[in-house]
Amino acid sequence: MPAAAPRQTGLDEETTMRLIAHEFMTLDGVMQGPGGAEEDTSGGFRYGGWVAPAFDDTVGEVVSGWFERTDALLFGRSTYRMMADYWPLVTDPQDPVAQRLNTAPKHVVSTTMREADATWAGTEAIIADDVTERIRALKDSGDGELQVHGSWQLLQTLIAEQLLDELRLIVFPTVVGAGKRLFHDVAQPTGFQVTDARVAGSGAVAMTLTPAPFRTATYVVVDGKEMQVEE
Repeated sequence: MPAAAPRQTGLDEETTMRLIAHEFMTLDGVMQGPGGAEEDTSGGFRYGGWVAPAFDDTVGEVVSGWFERTDALLFGRSTYRMMADYWPLVTDPQDPVAQRLNTAPKHVVSTTMREADATWAGTEAIIADDVTERIRALKDSGDGELQVHGSWQLLQTLIAEQLLDELRLIVFPTVVGAGKRLFHDVAQPTGFQVTDARVAGSGAVAMTLTPAPFRTATYVVVDGKEMQVEE
Protein backbone atom coordinates (compact mmCIF):
# COMPACT_ATOMS: atom_id res chain seq x y z
CA MET A 1 0.00 0.00 0.00
CA PRO A 2 1.19 3.58 -0.53
CA ALA A 3 3.23 4.86 2.40
CA ALA A 4 3.68 8.35 3.71
CA ALA A 5 6.42 9.39 6.08
CA PRO A 6 6.17 9.06 9.86
CA ARG A 7 5.56 12.24 11.83
CA GLN A 8 6.60 13.77 15.09
CA THR A 9 4.31 13.23 18.04
CA GLY A 10 2.23 15.80 19.85
CA LEU A 11 2.73 17.74 23.05
CA ASP A 12 1.41 14.95 25.31
CA GLU A 13 4.07 12.48 24.19
CA GLU A 14 5.24 11.96 27.80
CA THR A 15 1.89 10.48 28.81
CA THR A 16 1.51 8.05 25.90
CA MET A 17 3.48 5.06 24.70
CA ARG A 18 6.00 5.96 22.04
CA LEU A 19 5.73 3.68 19.01
CA ILE A 20 9.22 2.80 17.81
CA ALA A 21 10.23 0.57 14.91
CA HIS A 22 13.49 -1.37 15.07
CA GLU A 23 14.81 -2.64 11.76
CA PHE A 24 17.85 -4.17 10.09
CA MET A 25 18.46 -2.91 6.54
CA THR A 26 20.89 -3.51 3.69
CA LEU A 27 22.62 -0.65 1.88
CA ASP A 28 20.02 -0.92 -0.88
CA GLY A 29 17.12 -0.62 1.56
CA VAL A 30 16.04 -4.27 1.92
CA MET A 31 14.81 -5.53 5.30
CA GLN A 32 13.71 -9.01 4.19
CA GLY A 33 15.16 -12.17 5.71
CA PRO A 34 17.95 -10.69 7.85
CA GLY A 35 18.24 -13.62 10.23
CA GLY A 36 18.49 -16.72 8.08
CA ALA A 37 18.09 -18.39 4.69
CA GLU A 38 14.60 -19.70 5.42
CA GLU A 39 13.31 -16.74 7.45
CA ASP A 40 11.35 -15.12 4.61
CA THR A 41 11.59 -16.55 1.10
CA SER A 42 8.43 -14.87 -0.19
CA GLY A 43 8.75 -13.44 -3.68
CA GLY A 44 11.58 -15.89 -4.35
CA PHE A 45 14.00 -14.11 -2.00
CA ARG A 46 17.22 -16.15 -1.84
CA TYR A 47 19.60 -14.07 0.24
CA GLY A 48 18.37 -14.43 3.81
CA GLY A 49 20.94 -14.35 6.59
CA TRP A 50 22.78 -11.18 5.56
CA VAL A 51 22.97 -9.80 9.13
CA ALA A 52 25.14 -12.46 10.78
CA PRO A 53 28.50 -11.70 9.06
CA ALA A 54 28.46 -8.12 10.42
CA PHE A 55 26.73 -8.81 13.75
CA ASP A 56 29.65 -7.99 16.03
CA ASP A 57 29.79 -7.02 19.72
CA THR A 58 28.85 -3.41 19.00
CA VAL A 59 25.75 -4.42 17.04
CA GLY A 60 24.87 -6.80 19.86
CA GLU A 61 25.14 -3.99 22.41
CA VAL A 62 22.86 -1.77 20.35
CA VAL A 63 20.23 -4.48 19.95
CA SER A 64 20.37 -5.39 23.65
CA GLY A 65 19.87 -1.70 24.42
CA TRP A 66 16.71 -1.71 22.31
CA PHE A 67 15.17 -4.49 24.34
CA GLU A 68 16.16 -2.99 27.68
CA ARG A 69 13.63 -0.24 26.88
CA THR A 70 10.79 -2.53 25.80
CA ASP A 71 7.50 -2.00 27.64
CA ALA A 72 5.24 -3.74 25.09
CA LEU A 73 5.55 -5.29 21.63
CA LEU A 74 3.52 -4.95 18.44
CA PHE A 75 3.94 -7.55 15.67
CA GLY A 76 2.58 -8.46 12.28
CA ARG A 77 1.38 -12.05 11.94
CA SER A 78 4.38 -13.49 10.07
CA THR A 79 7.00 -11.97 12.37
CA TYR A 80 5.01 -13.01 15.44
CA ARG A 81 4.81 -16.63 14.31
CA MET A 82 8.48 -16.78 13.39
CA MET A 83 9.60 -15.31 16.71
CA ALA A 84 7.09 -17.34 18.73
CA ASP A 85 8.59 -20.52 17.27
CA TYR A 86 12.13 -19.50 18.24
CA TRP A 87 12.43 -17.29 21.30
CA PRO A 88 10.59 -19.44 23.87
CA LEU A 89 13.32 -22.02 23.23
CA VAL A 90 15.95 -19.55 24.49
CA THR A 91 15.70 -20.02 28.25
CA ASP A 92 19.12 -18.63 29.22
CA PRO A 93 18.41 -16.18 32.08
CA GLN A 94 21.51 -14.21 31.06
CA ASP A 95 20.08 -13.47 27.59
CA PRO A 96 18.44 -10.02 27.94
CA VAL A 97 16.76 -10.14 24.53
CA ALA A 98 15.10 -13.50 25.19
CA GLN A 99 14.06 -12.49 28.67
CA ARG A 100 12.30 -9.35 27.48
CA LEU A 101 10.74 -10.91 24.39
CA ASN A 102 9.36 -13.83 26.38
CA THR A 103 7.86 -11.73 29.17
CA ALA A 104 6.72 -8.41 27.64
CA PRO A 105 3.06 -7.85 26.69
CA LYS A 106 2.49 -8.59 22.99
CA HIS A 107 -0.10 -7.45 20.45
CA VAL A 108 -0.51 -8.91 16.96
CA VAL A 109 -2.05 -7.30 13.89
CA SER A 110 -3.68 -9.96 11.72
CA THR A 111 -6.96 -10.60 9.92
CA THR A 112 -6.40 -14.36 9.71
CA MET A 113 -4.83 -15.34 13.02
CA ARG A 114 -7.04 -17.03 15.63
CA GLU A 115 -6.87 -16.71 19.39
CA ALA A 116 -5.74 -20.36 19.54
CA ASP A 117 -2.66 -19.44 17.47
CA ALA A 118 -1.49 -16.89 20.05
CA THR A 119 0.54 -19.34 22.10
CA TRP A 120 3.50 -17.10 23.02
CA ALA A 121 3.37 -16.12 26.68
CA GLY A 122 2.26 -12.55 27.24
CA THR A 123 0.18 -12.25 24.07
CA GLU A 124 -2.71 -10.00 25.05
CA ALA A 125 -4.61 -9.16 21.88
CA ILE A 126 -5.04 -9.88 18.17
CA ILE A 127 -5.94 -6.71 16.27
CA ALA A 128 -8.00 -7.72 13.25
CA ASP A 129 -9.98 -4.57 12.43
CA ASP A 130 -9.91 -0.82 13.05
CA VAL A 131 -6.14 -1.25 13.09
CA THR A 132 -5.16 2.42 13.11
CA GLU A 133 -7.59 3.35 15.87
CA ARG A 134 -6.71 0.27 17.93
CA ILE A 135 -3.01 1.12 17.75
CA ARG A 136 -3.68 4.74 18.68
CA ALA A 137 -5.72 3.53 21.65
CA LEU A 138 -2.89 1.19 22.62
CA LYS A 139 -0.45 4.10 22.56
CA ASP A 140 -2.81 6.16 24.71
CA SER A 141 -3.22 3.37 27.25
CA GLY A 142 0.16 3.73 28.95
CA ASP A 143 3.66 5.13 28.72
CA GLY A 144 7.13 3.88 27.84
CA GLU A 145 7.92 2.18 24.54
CA LEU A 146 5.67 0.14 22.29
CA GLN A 147 8.17 -1.55 19.99
CA VAL A 148 7.85 -3.04 16.51
CA HIS A 149 10.51 -5.43 15.23
CA GLY A 150 10.52 -6.59 11.62
CA SER A 151 6.84 -6.87 10.58
CA TRP A 152 7.23 -5.44 7.08
CA GLN A 153 3.56 -5.26 6.08
CA LEU A 154 2.51 -3.78 9.41
CA LEU A 155 5.36 -1.28 9.17
CA GLN A 156 4.02 0.02 5.85
CA THR A 157 0.69 0.77 7.55
CA LEU A 158 2.38 2.49 10.48
CA ILE A 159 4.36 4.69 8.11
CA ALA A 160 1.35 5.48 5.93
CA GLU A 161 -0.76 6.41 8.95
CA GLN A 162 2.06 8.47 10.50
CA LEU A 163 1.99 6.46 13.71
CA LEU A 164 5.74 6.05 14.25
CA ASP A 165 7.47 8.28 16.77
CA GLU A 166 10.98 7.01 16.12
CA LEU A 167 12.93 4.63 13.90
CA ARG A 168 15.96 2.74 15.17
CA LEU A 169 17.86 1.35 12.25
CA ILE A 170 21.00 -0.69 11.68
CA VAL A 171 22.33 -0.52 8.14
CA PHE A 172 24.55 -3.45 7.16
CA PRO A 173 27.32 -3.19 4.54
CA THR A 174 25.76 -5.49 1.98
CA VAL A 175 23.56 -5.26 -1.11
CA VAL A 176 21.03 -7.94 -2.06
CA GLY A 177 18.99 -6.44 -4.91
CA ALA A 178 15.29 -7.23 -4.98
CA GLY A 179 13.43 -7.71 -1.70
CA LYS A 180 11.05 -6.05 0.74
CA ARG A 181 12.24 -2.51 1.25
CA LEU A 182 11.82 -0.52 4.43
CA PHE A 183 10.29 2.44 2.60
CA HIS A 184 8.35 0.50 0.01
CA ASP A 185 6.15 3.10 -1.65
CA VAL A 186 6.56 6.51 -0.06
CA ALA A 187 3.72 8.87 -0.97
CA GLN A 188 5.50 12.03 0.13
CA PRO A 189 9.09 12.92 1.05
CA THR A 190 10.26 13.43 4.59
CA GLY A 191 13.42 14.32 6.42
CA PHE A 192 14.84 12.79 9.57
CA GLN A 193 16.84 14.10 12.46
CA VAL A 194 19.57 11.67 13.46
CA THR A 195 19.60 11.81 17.25
CA ASP A 196 22.18 9.06 17.74
CA ALA A 197 24.63 7.18 15.52
CA ARG A 198 27.20 4.49 16.13
CA VAL A 199 29.55 2.72 13.71
CA ALA A 200 30.47 -0.88 14.46
CA GLY A 201 33.84 -2.35 13.62
CA SER A 202 32.10 -4.59 11.09
CA GLY A 203 30.94 -1.52 9.18
CA ALA A 204 27.31 -1.70 10.31
CA VAL A 205 25.87 1.70 11.21
CA ALA A 206 23.22 2.08 13.94
CA MET A 207 21.06 5.19 13.80
CA THR A 208 18.20 6.60 15.81
CA LEU A 209 15.94 8.76 13.64
CA THR A 210 13.03 11.04 14.42
CA PRO A 211 10.84 12.55 11.69
CA ALA A 212 11.63 16.09 10.58
CA PRO A 213 10.48 18.39 7.78
CA PHE A 214 11.71 17.56 4.29
CA ARG A 215 14.21 20.16 3.07
CA THR A 216 15.97 20.91 -0.20
CA ALA A 217 18.75 23.32 -1.12
CA THR A 218 20.65 24.41 -4.16
CA TYR A 219 24.03 25.99 -4.89
CA VAL A 220 24.67 29.39 -6.41
CA VAL A 221 27.80 31.45 -7.06
CA VAL A 222 27.90 34.88 -5.40
CA ASP A 223 30.95 37.11 -5.86
CA GLY A 224 32.95 34.13 -7.02
CA LYS A 225 32.05 31.99 -4.00
CA GLU A 226 29.83 28.95 -4.00
CA MET A 227 27.00 29.25 -1.51
CA GLN A 228 24.20 26.96 -0.46
CA VAL A 229 20.69 28.38 -0.61
CA GLU A 230 17.89 26.52 1.11
CA GLU A 231 14.70 26.37 -0.92
